[in-house]
Amino acid sequence: MQPAEALASLKQGAAQIISEAELQQKLALGRPLRVKLGVDPSTTDLHLGHSIVLRKLRQFQDLGHQAVLIIGDFTGMIGDPSGRSATRPQLTREEVMKNAETYRDQAFKILDSARTETVFNGDWFRKMNYEEVIRLNSRVTLQQMLQREDFHARIEKQQAIHAHEIQYPIMQGWDSVMVKADVELGGTDQLFNILVGRDFQKEEGQPQQVVFLLPILEGLDGSKKMSKSLGNFVGISESASEIFGKLMSISDELMARYYPLLLERSLSKEAHPLEAKKQLAFEIVQTYHSADAAKRTLDEWNARFSEKRLSDAELPEFAAQDRDGVTIVVSAYSEAFEITKSRADARRLIEQGSVQLDGKKVTDSKAALSLRTGQVLRLDKTRAVRIK
Repeated sequence: MQPAEALASLKQGAAQIISEAELQQKLALGRPLRVKLGVDPSTTDLHLGHSIVLRKLRQFQDLGHQAVLIIGDFTGMIGDPSGRSATRPQLTREEVMKNAETYRDQAFKILDSARTETVFNGDWFRKMNYEEVIRLNSRVTLQQMLQREDFHARIEKQQAIHAHEIQYPIMQGWDSVMVKADVELGGTDQLFNILVGRDFQKEEGQPQQVVFLLPILEGLDGSKKMSKSLGNFVGISESASEIFGKLMSISDELMARYYPLLLERSLSKEAHPLEAKKQLAFEIVQTYHSADAAKRTLDEWNARFSEKRLSDAELPEFAAQDRDGVTIVVSAYSEAFEITKSRADARRLIEQGSVQLDGKKVTDSKAALSLRTGQVLRLDKTRAVRIK
């Protein structure tokens, strides 16, 4: 592609680029650009939120550029404070390295492994002595660090900011110097960190990296950023049925948001919400498993949650009992699915008509339910149990 054509293709789906003119100039250099993405193994799973930047990195690869995947074994011990209202639990190096074991394999579900340079930032941070750490810290001011929106908000709320958290953007910025990044990808919450990298590169006499920001994907709750620690995530290495079931549980409003971010197309206004959600789940399972797995999962979901066929589907078992509906719903979620629901959550599900016993809605949250062997208790759109 010509530089202008490549730029037009790459900027689709971007939230912000600093700057498009710089990126076009780099694309005109006639060499593969070094495109950096850092991921911290703070948990064992990459999720759909990560997939947005990974797919953009793959697009750069497909245009002939070099992907540089940084596994943050050092930054992962701190945890990125971006967008956080409290200090992350600090991990040991052993915990981080255990989490990192499968990160490359997960990333290569999207990236071309043959065109990916994978490095650990511990390779350079472990070699630094304390004098070098002090000199690196002297390049930024405390005022700069505290300009961050998340730090500023925590100060106003009189919430603690620990000194090691301030190291995070400094370390991420130095990563860019060490790998000589031409472009750095990240979510919109990464703007400050990536700009630090630009400053460091300038001081080191390197060309400054382009800041390339992608939208942040909301989690299954529809409000907070998708995160393993918040439990609102869909892992790209989860089972096909788990991915499908989680996506079928999202709201219609969130589904309309997921379509452009995950499928790179808008949701049709004429689409039936349930069928559109099935299509979303089908395509995501197909991407991270296979077309056959997606078809099997869709068929199983239809069998399990079709009113006519639910009685024949394989369902988790739940003991027969006579108790009030709220208690039964809370217990069924916990025992059959290991999901914690409050009594208020259960009451809301009953009152909105989500809970059904043999196809009949249970609407009185105070009434007692008599569960008998062979009956099917539906808890919500995606979960049901068979009474044993």
